[in-house]
Amino acid sequence: MRHVSPACLFVFALWFGSLRAAEPATLTLDQALGTVERVNVNVLLGRETATQALEAVRQQRAGILPNISASAQQRRSQGVSIATVVVASGRPASRFDALLSGNYALYDPELRSIVRASRVGAEVAQANYQSIVQTVLADVADSYFTHLRNLRRLDVLDANIARAKSLLELARNQFNAGVATQIDVTRAEAQVAQAEQARLQQGTTLVQSELLLKRLLDFDPAGVLRLDDFRVQRASPTLFAFSEQKTAFEKRADYLAAQKALEQTKINVATAGLQRWPSLNLNGNYGVASKNWDDEDKQEQWALGLGVSVPVFDGLRAGADRRIALSRQRAQEFRVRSLELQISAELRLAVQDAGSRNAQIEVAEKSLRLAQEELRLAQQRYQQGVADNREVVEAQNRLAVAEDNLVEATFQYNLSRVELARAKGDVRAVLAEKVK
Repeated sequence: MRHVSPACLFVFALWFGSLRAAEPATLTLDQALGTVERVNVNVLLGRETATQALEAVRQQRAGILPNISASAQQRRSQGVSIATVVVASGRPASRFDALLSGNYALYDPELRSIVRASRVGAEVAQANYQSIVQTVLADVADSYFTHLRNLRRLDVLDANIARAKSLLELARNQFNAGVATQIDVTRAEAQVAQAEQARLQQGTTLVQSELLLKRLLDFDPAGVLRLDDFRVQRASPTLFAFSEQKTAFEKRADYLAAQKALEQTKINVATAGLQRWPSLNLNGNYGVASKNWDDEDKQEQWALGLGVSVPVFDGLRAGADRRIALSRQRAQEFRVRSLELQISAELRLAVQDAGSRNAQIEVAEKSLRLAQEELRLAQQRYQQGVADNREVVEAQNRLAVAEDNLVEATFQYNLSRVELARAKGDVRAVLAEKVK
């Protein structure tokens, strides 16, 4: 046995490891939903909007916090005295000032109310962000199930091609044995061609659904994508009973955002009324002064002031601001009421749709069993020479339709469960419904 050097083993390990790393991983629905908040562009944009709203709160808050600044100035000037007859010019003089100045709004109810409104606005932005997350999660789940549906349809078409080729072989054998005619062979060949054409069309549909899912998850379009199978549990119809609306309202991010927006409009109404209130402001400075900046005998200087500002006449602006704020409050109340009705309708429709889709799977399964039995009987009649292969072709077509209907019914049921979870306010809840 030849001795292999450690360096060769190391190089081989690196090469083998790179091959293993290049193998495409299987993507699960849990992983797909888990990556949404990190990679989806709509979610990232919504997060930046929420961040900007939070920083806007800090901008508004700066108005009610102490504002302190430092300044240093070296000046040289010459004064001129103008009398009735004689114009006299003084000597140039220098002055250096170093000051620490500040002001603080001791009492300004309008500014404080504006800060409150901006804080609620940040909560609105955060709730809107969560609403965007739920929408994108639903889109990703729908795309995931759509791609799984297209993959299963490909399997159905492959099985149909296999049956068509088997029929073609049987027709040729029957023709060679003198039991069948040439038209049986031609009919079987046409069945194979139709099945292969349908498979080619499904290949394009499969690529389309794959690219859509990759775009939602920010995957490389040229990369290989493998999906883990996910089947939602077949629940009893009694489990689809309508749940309490209040629970859905508490979880729906869009409804919470609307409620916060209504709260913000109420604060804005109060803010408009505070424009007529007086404000109290404290300002002052402390520093040193001298002839030149490098003089050692600098003199202390300071000033302190307390000011009161009372609005007297603002050109009727405060009244107009209040009426606008009241109008916006009423408009938001209309939106909240409309959203309550919409959520209630969405939840009821989702419950009804999930129950109906669940029942449709049972019908599709029964149709599939009947189509399989019909094909078995048609093949038996053809093999016995009792009939030509038209019955077999028609039975194969009906079986392909029945298989496709079952795939579609399962797909629609999965989508209905995603929609039900979204209507209840948490799309991720569908993950707990996976068949073990």
